[in-house]
Amino acid sequence: MLYRNLMLIDDDDEDQEIFNVALSEVARLATCINYSDATKALRDLNSTTDFPDVIFLDLNMPIMNGQQFLVEIKKNKKLKHIPIIIFSTSSHAATIQITKLLGAHDFITKPGDFEKLKKILRELIN
Repeated sequence: MLYRNLMLIDDDDEDQEIFNVALSEVARLATCINYSDATKALRDLNSTTDFPDVIFLDLNMPIMNGQQFLVEIKKNKKLKHIPIIIFSTSSHAATIQITKLLGAHDFITKPGDFEKLKKILRELIN
């Protein structure tokens, strides 16, 4: 799959920075818009026609968690076509199964190693 316009929804600023540095090293033409708040991301998606090719979504966030965001976006005719890749520290089989049942395109456990993250992004982006 070729993704060039990405969105990352993650409330951890450090995780956002690491993701964006890795992305810049593996896909120079790709762009990423970042959100720390899933509620704001959903509001902005509802008010645009310029959709990302894919959304990377953390699960553990305040206000609106990743599963709630996933449910809301998949109910929306205008937005439900956007692939959602869960990008979380969780690796529990039940969590993976639930998010896939809710409509997640894929589930990636955040790697603890920068080179592994680059490899994952390279495979998804290029």
